Amino acid sequence: MSYTKEQLISPNIVENVMSYEDYREMIDSLLSKDQTTGDDHSEEMLDYSRMNVQRMKRLDKQVELTDELKSALQDNEKEMVWLVLTEAWCGDAAQNVPVIAKMARESDKITLKLILRDKHLDIMDQYLTNGGRSIPKLVCLDAETLDELGSWGPRPGNFQQQVIAWMDDPDLSQEEWGQRLHKWYAKDKTQTLQSDFVKLIAEWSKK
Repeated sequence: MSYTKEQLISPNIVENVMSYEDYREMIDSLLSKDQTTGDDHSEEMLDYSRMNVQRMKRLDKQVELTDELKSALQDNEKEMVWLVLTEAWCGDAAQNVPVIAKMARESDKITLKLILRDKHLDIMDQYLTNGGRSIPKLVCLDAETLDELGSWGPRPGNFQQQVIAWMDDPDLSQEEWGQRLHKWYAKDKTQTLQSDFVKLIAEWSKK
């Protein structure tokens, strides 16, 4: 076992975390008090969180898993914990976590657990993306030993590279690249994310 990630993701952490349903209820409760997760409760962050609630509601109702992914989930015999670092204001989390939750519900071998990034920066800092605390980040653990089997995130497929290019473009405002980001998700219809997990589940189940 490693002496970084393995020590930080302890049985106590895994036992005292949120289900997806808990997470959704927490966000709604916070927004009713004009708050969101984290320490920044500015109107901008509240607006992001409100939009994300609508995105999650839509995905909860509309997303359908592919037959290939369903088969991969049903064929998996390894007991896993999927630990996801997330925040209510994160647009990428809103686009991906509901789909991950639906995957976990498809298999009785997978338990989904959510933790807030900013309350667990020690764990987050073991899973940086290009030096940044990008979320969502999923860490797949062996349910019995908590050995790490792998990780995913923060974005599907090669989309991360495209977003970095947008962010590095001095002629593109934050608002414009945000619009491009959500347009990509709308056009992709969760297919790239689902394709990622067909491969990952097969890989993780053999470890």
